[in-house]
Amino acid sequence: MQTTVKPESPNRIHRRDLIRSLLIGMAIGIVIGTPIGWLTHRVFARQRAAQVLLCRQQNFGLSETQLQARCGDLY
Repeated sequence: MQTTVKPESPNRIHRRDLIRSLLIGMAIGIVIGTPIGWLTHRVFARQRAAQVLLCRQQNFGLSETQLQARCGDLY
């Protein structure tokens, strides 16, 4: 009886390919994710600042302690 050895398939995934793919994915995620996160943070920070300023304006005449308790801090 004769046994044959199958040649290695060219479509086989190797560990180095997985590591390379992981590193590329992380790099792309950092490059794209950082500006998106920064812009999102700016939008929410401006929205929070606007809410605090509007609350302070609506409650004009209260002491600073009462304003901070009711409206929160700007930062």
